[in-house]
Amino acid sequence: MKDILLLGSTGSVGSQALSVLSMHPDKFKVKGLACRRSSDVLLEQIHAFRPEAAAVEEEAAASAIGKEFPGVKLFSGEGAAEELAGYLGCDVVFNSMVGISGLAPTMRAISRKPQYIALANKETLVAGGRLIMEASRASSVPIIPVDSEHSAIFQCLTGKPDKIILTCSGGPFRGKGIEELKGVTVESALKHPNWEMGLKVTIDSATLMNKGLEVIEAKWLFGLDSKNIKVVIHPQSIVHSLVEYEDGALLAQLGLPDMKVPISYALTWPERQSTGVSAPKLSELSPLSFEAPDIETFKCLRLAFEAIERLENEGDDGAPIAYEAAGQVLAEAFVDGKIGFLAIGDMLEKIMSQRENEKVSAISDIMRIDKAAGGKAAELIAGSGY
Repeated sequence: MKDILLLGSTGSVGSQALSVLSMHPDKFKVKGLACRRSSDVLLEQIHAFRPEAAAVEEEAAASAIGKEFPGVKLFSGEGAAEELAGYLGCDVVFNSMVGISGLAPTMRAISRKPQYIALANKETLVAGGRLIMEASRASSVPIIPVDSEHSAIFQCLTGKPDKIILTCSGGPFRGKGIEELKGVTVESALKHPNWEMGLKVTIDSATLMNKGLEVIEAKWLFGLDSKNIKVVIHPQSIVHSLVEYEDGALLAQLGLPDMKVPISYALTWPERQSTGVSAPKLSELSPLSFEAPDIETFKCLRLAFEAIERLENEGDDGAPIAYEAAGQVLAEAFVDGKIGFLAIGDMLEKIMSQRENEKVSAISDIMRIDKAAGGKAAELIAGSGY
């Protein structure tokens, strides 16, 4: 039986992970749960899974949980998830937190030397890729990807790849030009054609920012330079990613667009188990199509590659951090009606072009760069006059 610590338990991926875990109570024991807020949901999860410990940032939520479950070791306030990760020893730490808040808990979890980290928090590697992978190797704690695309690549690896190819549905605005995107609403941006996801990821998928984050994440997960990472638009979301080898072979992982499959594989690795999701019936599928992404209209994807190139060629560790931090603030501003859809990419490009190269040697450096980039984005938003 595997002991599981689940960070970000009340979000979309965390909730699906608990659904997978509940299907096999003889194989998993949930020892810890953590979230930022959503106290009612966390209360329900604690009641259902009876963890040994829990963490929640909101003090009011912590008080309610403490009264109802006095036997549960409780951590609260800023840094609660990191404290929980340092307190609780588990076989698998599943991190599905949102944003850069997932970085420090991942580092703390590695120090406890679990069997492995199941990582669904993109920002851990986008912002802290070098530090996290160094800690992972030093502690012999593998990082197992949860994102469907990275899971697909992980499943296809049989040796050293020549290239990896991340597929991308193209989001709700695939094929549209700049003029058609000027009046995009939040409601239309949230209508993803294939996947059920949280708000931020869905908006990032509409701008292709999410794919940009995955490109940066893939660099660290699979140890490849940016020139060996490709993106292809695949509207049907059946082929989740591909691995190319020097002999000309392409290996692909196929499946229906359901996160339970990569979540389950990350939890059960190196084995597999039933998820309740059927394999695609190939004879019933519509034709599968692939096309190149439009990186000028959807410039967030181009800017991700440029951020990696700055890191690789100029030693600018801060470029991916600034990309992620500014992108998050800009996406939130669009949702709040403060800027238009196209302004996300335009402002991000301006921020990235004005940056000076920065080195990173500690998590404190990452947080400083993150705060500065977010602040710059806020300044542009305030002065936009939208």
